[in-house]
Amino acid sequence: MNISELASKVIGDKRRWRAYKARVRQLPENHRTAVEALERYLMFFGPSDGDGAATMYEDLADLFERAAADGTPIREIVGEDPVEFVEAFLQNYSKGGWITRERERLVDAIERAEGETGGDRA
Repeated sequence: MNISELASKVIGDKRRWRAYKARVRQLPENHRTAVEALERYLMFFGPSDGDGAATMYEDLADLFERAAADGTPIREIVGEDPVEFVEAFLQNYSKGGWITRERERLVDAIERAEGETGGDRA
């Protein structure tokens, strides 16, 4: 796999990625800074398929463009815990990904372990 194929797999179509980045550059500085921080996080934990990633970033740009147009402060968008916000945002795009499968395995294992010990202990 060459670098172009790898980039397409991670970020999707270059035109979509460039269009997204152009949209982000047009945001007010504070909104742009927030989007870039969220983007860095999503690069590590977001979907690994190019189309899913491109859609996710486009939706992120949509959200912050609307917020900027409405004058919505950053904290009203992300709340007090930006990690909680980005994790909830990410769940909309993680269906079938390895992180989702591992989360499901964890929940299943805990539920099995709980059943083996007889449930809650008071």
